[in-house]
Amino acid sequence: MIKVKVIGRKIEREIEHQKGMKVKDVLRAVGFNTESAIAKVNGKVALEDDPVKDEDYVEVIPVVSGG
Repeated sequence: MIKVKVIGRKIEREIEHQKGMKVKDVLRAVGFNTESAIAKVNGKVALEDDPVKDEDYVEVIPVVSGG
């Protein structure tokens, strides 16, 4: 299982790890895409194509924009 926390949204979930899973797959699973959020895997900023392993901890940080 991968533990996922969305910062500022009070969302914490566990999602099942699948072979070949990447950061972008985790973002999609919690309702974000790579343009609307930044991910940290085990405390380090991750790119969308970085792999995610079973037992990783992913923090999703929604991007805020506007004027």
